[in-house]
Amino acid sequence: MGMTENNHGAAEDQPQHEAPQTPQQTPPAVPSEQPSPWAAHSPASPQQEQWQPTPGPAHPGFQQQGAGQPDPGQPGALQGASGQPGTSTSQFGTPPPGLGVPPQTGPFYAQPGVSYPVPQQAPRKPGRGRVVAGVAAAVLAVGALSGGIGGYIGYQAAVDARPVTNALNAPKPVQQSSNAPAGSIESVAEKVLPSVVKLQLSGGEGSGIVISSDGSILTNNHVVEGAAAGGQIQIVFQDGKTTTATIVGRDPSSDLAVVKAANVSGLPTAELGSSGDLKVGQQVVAIGSPFDLQGTVTSGIVSSMNRPVRAGGESGSQASVLDAIQTDAAINPGNSGGPLVNMQGQVIGINSAIYSPNSTQQTQGGSVGIGFAIPIDQARRTAKEITDSGKATQTVLGVSVKDGDNGGALVSDVTAGGAAEKAGIKSGDVITKFDDRNIDTSDALVAAVRSKAPNDKVKLTIGTDKTVEVTLGSQVVEPK
Repeated sequence: MGMTENNHGAAEDQPQHEAPQTPQQTPPAVPSEQPSPWAAHSPASPQQEQWQPTPGPAHPGFQQQGAGQPDPGQPGALQGASGQPGTSTSQFGTPPPGLGVPPQTGPFYAQPGVSYPVPQQAPRKPGRGRVVAGVAAAVLAVGALSGGIGGYIGYQAAVDARPVTNALNAPKPVQQSSNAPAGSIESVAEKVLPSVVKLQLSGGEGSGIVISSDGSILTNNHVVEGAAAGGQIQIVFQDGKTTTATIVGRDPSSDLAVVKAANVSGLPTAELGSSGDLKVGQQVVAIGSPFDLQGTVTSGIVSSMNRPVRAGGESGSQASVLDAIQTDAAINPGNSGGPLVNMQGQVIGINSAIYSPNSTQQTQGGSVGIGFAIPIDQARRTAKEITDSGKATQTVLGVSVKDGDNGGALVSDVTAGGAAEKAGIKSGDVITKFDDRNIDTSDALVAAVRSKAPNDKVKLTIGTDKTVEVTLGSQVVEPK
């Protein structure tokens, strides 16, 4: 009968061979000195065991069982004399260890209960095959070496023939003209830088903004107050020209001042914008002279609005509390008095203070991404008053306040005849809201009042439910 096809990897075109039909036609016995390595065992043989292939890589000329075991439907399984896979010196060669069962092709197959000899090839003459193989190997090696040398020489010749380029010998590119896109930091810097100056004093330096072509410059009070007793102020313009300046007027409560540069005309002036419609997250650019580095440009965003900040540092008095714009644009000592501008190049704030951990804004601490600027709406009004009269007026509520025990601004004293008294506010009241703005500290109330102009009407919430309307008053600031 024909052999059953092995479902674990036998080829579909496997030739079918008939086993001997006559029991008497027994193949010749294998000589005892040459036992057949392809011995078959009948199903009844006590030596039969399931063959397990040794794991190993696939090898040409041998087919490894898919599951590592012979088809259980076969009557017998191939195995070596010791229960391991047998070996063969047939035309398939000797299978390397662990490569599986030899393919079932050729004229000899194991049948149940029958052993067949493995035909032996005619012996070769001693040494001839090895010599021929060695010569062939030598020829191939010489050919490979010659090809490799020739390929390398050809490749090296091609490499040597390539042209050499050197960036140092290339011509300089055509100088680019100014074509900064509108709304970019570059375009903002080009527009604003010519109107920003550096102020040098014996006690330090700061920045300023040209607000009139004849030399009026807006800056911080704390930048120039050291020259109030007669010290000299030197102005350095962006083109390097210098001149002196005198103080026109200053307002410590808003930390603003105006100085006048001498012997100048036709100066480029800054464009003032509005701080009333600023949004948190809006992009901004800061320009100034941090650490005496004139013309420094940094950028960032509006981090917060209506931040109550004491211009003289945390140890300062409520006389210098600002209703500030917070920004993460880098602001450092020397930036004070310089502009904070929007992406249209319009001034929306005057850089005034920075936060430095474990220090005050009066020290030389560096930026940590928390800077403060005076809103331009407040600065514009103060600068105009100083320019027109040399003095500024301060918006007042007419109360003295301190922090409440549970938040809010606790009224400790009421000015006789002032705005608060006229509105019915009494000592002991706790102000919790200023219009729609929550008041959680006394500084928050002072900053909110400073953000308004004299005679503005506002609504104050006392406690949780009482509301009063107040017309804010004013007083002239007399700098000391």
